[in-house]
Amino acid sequence: MNQLETRELAYFVALAETLHFGQAAENLGITQPPLSRAIAQLERRVGVPLLERTTRQVRLTDAGEVFLAECRRILAALSSAVRKARRAAGQQKVTVAVRPATGSAVLSALLAANAQSPDGALADVVFTYDEIDSLKNGTADVALMCQSTATPPDLELMKLGVEEPIVLLPAGHPLADRPFLTLAEVESLAGYEAQLPHEALDTMVDRVALGQIVVVIGDSVRDRLGTSVRAVPVRGYPATQLVLAWFPDARSAASHLTAVAHTVMEEQQLPGSQNWQTPLAAAEPGRTLRAVTTMHDGHHQVAVRQSPAGPPAA
Repeated sequence: MNQLETRELAYFVALAETLHFGQAAENLGITQPPLSRAIAQLERRVGVPLLERTTRQVRLTDAGEVFLAECRRILAALSSAVRKARRAAGQQKVTVAVRPATGSAVLSALLAANAQSPDGALADVVFTYDEIDSLKNGTADVALMCQSTATPPDLELMKLGVEEPIVLLPAGHPLADRPFLTLAEVESLAGYEAQLPHEALDTMVDRVALGQIVVVIGDSVRDRLGTSVRAVPVRGYPATQLVLAWFPDARSAASHLTAVAHTVMEEQQLPGSQNWQTPLAAAEPGRTLRAVTTMHDGHHQVAVRQSPAGPPAA
């Protein structure tokens, strides 16, 4: 078992996902005979059949189903280990995880400021519906996300500001020209969805324009709405606190982006609500804010972190 090779695990996952030797070989960029030999060798080393083969089909055995889940976990862990090692050696640029339609204006401002920085380090943006998992598995170094009481206690945060809630309505909707709507009014609208759909912002906007859904979202998306959709402020709906978040082992990789974010806030380049001019909000109950100022590669960095509150002052 200690002779198992990563290549064999990758081959098995590719085959298990297609259940077709020819298609799996094509996806892997190899011919079918070496794939067949590798799978046969893998089964000999594991000691149990992983696949049932007939002239018409290939299917996983019960043992194969279990082995597939473990192979995926092992391969993901190996990829994460490589990324984290490169990050620790300073060889990997910063990758940001963000949920679609979250903080669009903020992300654009950070990208633009980073591009103008002589030592810009932002290499990629990963769109995901689980930002915390992206940080944990090493897919991303930093997340641009909405602050939640469910965030892990060791997550380090830099508060960027508040996005005010707006409801998206079709341009011809009877309420589209109102100065604001109450939360009760929004909740009574036909098609209202309390949770944002897991889809791209452009798709969401198109569905709103067609009258299929009504959603509440942050006001930084206004410049992407076009003329077919109207944005109406919502009273009684909690504002969204946007933060940059990272785990301690990614602190070095995150430092450049937090420095850029601080510079952007100082220069008031973040578009949208004037709330962006007051980025430091109150801490959550039971937690305190800690502002840490450092220098990194000649850049001034201010990071705001939350930690468990200490005993009350005497």
